[in-house]
Amino acid sequence: MHEDVHAQRGLDLDRPNAARVYDYLIGGRLNYAVDRVFAEQILGVLPNARHMALVNRMWLRRAARFAAAQGIRQFLDIGSGMPTVGHVHEVVQAVDPQARVVYVDNEPIAIAHSEIVLAGNENAAMVQADAERPADVLEHPTTERLLDFTEPVLVIMAAFIHFVPDSRDPAGLIAAYGDALVPGSFLALSSGTWEGQGEESRRSVALYEESGTPLTLRSPDELRALVRGFEILPPGIVFTPQWRPDEPPADPPERSGGLALVARKNR
Repeated sequence: MHEDVHAQRGLDLDRPNAARVYDYLIGGRLNYAVDRVFAEQILGVLPNARHMALVNRMWLRRAARFAAAQGIRQFLDIGSGMPTVGHVHEVVQAVDPQARVVYVDNEPIAIAHSEIVLAGNENAAMVQADAERPADVLEHPTTERLLDFTEPVLVIMAAFIHFVPDSRDPAGLIAAYGDALVPGSFLALSSGTWEGQGEESRRSVALYEESGTPLTLRSPDELRALVRGFEILPPGIVFTPQWRPDEPPADPPERSGGLALVARKNR
């Protein structure tokens, strides 16, 4: 990438961006030197970080397939990051080519890349918005064009809510999206956790604090409190590899560093 060109587009290249760091960790190419340096710092204190990102990505695909199997044909991916190979639209449109997907992010590279990846796909689009302002997302013309909220929707928050500290009311944020959903809709959520983690996680959280993008890792009980109003489906709140795996996990589940759940809105 020509960083001088992208800098002219208003990108902040002085600090790492969470979406681009995640992209680097899962093997993507939509990242900059500042992101790669930070990711390598994370790997230095948390060698497991790349594994954590990859198993979270695998969980996301399973959750999307699960919802599609339940008849869901509309998907709203909050804080989606880069629409890379095997992302939600590819997973669900393999089930039904008419499935509709709206990605939401405020990272300029994610927006620009989505225009390339989603070119010619009439049923998937990226919305540039602050995901912590639900009205901006839900009332965006692209969202209103693609999603019909009188029908069930899967809202996805994969590795997103741990970037929303308690001071910014994550429960209220989730409830605001939930209020827009009809019964029969689903919520898929994953988050970093302290459960089963060691000192390496504390050091990585300190690095995120220094980067200006703090993390709030949460316990199962704390995540349960965030999704009141939804029925958490079996197997409950578990480490990401334990959520309806395609095959038994080869590694200790806690190595994922993340918890996941899928919940349904019943009323």
